[in-house]
Amino acid sequence: MRAIALDEYGDPDVMKLRDLPDPLVGPDTVRIRVRAAGVNPVDHVIRAGHLQGAYPHHLPLIPGWDVAGVVDQVGPAVTRFRVGEEVMAYARKDSVQHGTYAELVSVTERACAHKPAAMSFAEAGGLPLAGLTALQSLTAASVGPSDVLLVNAAAGGVGHIAVQIARALGVTRVIGTASSANHDFLRSLGAEPVEYGDELPKRLADLVGGDGRVDVAVDYHGGDGLKALPKLVRHPVRHASVVDPVVKEQGGRYVFVRPDGVELETLGSLAAGGRLRVEVAQQFPLEQAAEAHRLIEQGHVRGKVVLTVD
Repeated sequence: MRAIALDEYGDPDVMKLRDLPDPLVGPDTVRIRVRAAGVNPVDHVIRAGHLQGAYPHHLPLIPGWDVAGVVDQVGPAVTRFRVGEEVMAYARKDSVQHGTYAELVSVTERACAHKPAAMSFAEAGGLPLAGLTALQSLTAASVGPSDVLLVNAAAGGVGHIAVQIARALGVTRVIGTASSANHDFLRSLGAEPVEYGDELPKRLADLVGGDGRVDVAVDYHGGDGLKALPKLVRHPVRHASVVDPVVKEQGGRYVFVRPDGVELETLGSLAAGGRLRVEVAQQFPLEQAAEAHRLIEQGHVRGKVVLTVD
């Protein structure tokens, strides 16, 4: 198969298009012929070698944890999927080597979900990691319909999905931080936009009145925005971050997304019902993975960046 792989850690140009052996198919494994692979910030962190202390890494290394495609082969213990079905998966494994920037990838059955017919492969390829991160962080913060929710970095890959999930859960008031260029976009998703920065507490007070605090907050950016959250929520335990474990020192919850095919099916159902859409900012062919990484590293991407595989 063709795949993007690296033999050393470094800048985007260490990734090369290569011919590598097809992935094996285990007893409980679904092999997917890849049509789209989401590009996430964690991908360039891995490419640079910064996660070597967290997971075993093996070279040559194929990056990528998001995938959408067509079932190519199934193991003998697989019961939920058949050859020819369209699927999506968050394909993170216990070691880093066999990723999704490739023509084929093998994924455990429990991480897979059926792709809704209403979603393009690019949209489905951008959903798994961001969608599960959004859903699991909202769950960790115990978000409910009566809450006023603040989403930090609401126009980004995870944030714009979190806004929509919250609305689908019945949350009637979602406030999202974003640059002014993305305010109309957030309004289209059902959120009230607010500019981030040092003046956020004052702007938030103007929106919600009273003491200017919200019921719950989720952070998808880190940095100073995360540090400010304990003073913006009524109870610090009800703020969560997926970026920095320092949130635990602030009294909140740190969320590291876990593969979950059942939850991914739930997200697919929301998409099929028109209650969730994935904003695809830009698509690159597989061989332009380095360009996709350069774009991601700039930050401030609205929605998702996706690699496509013919």
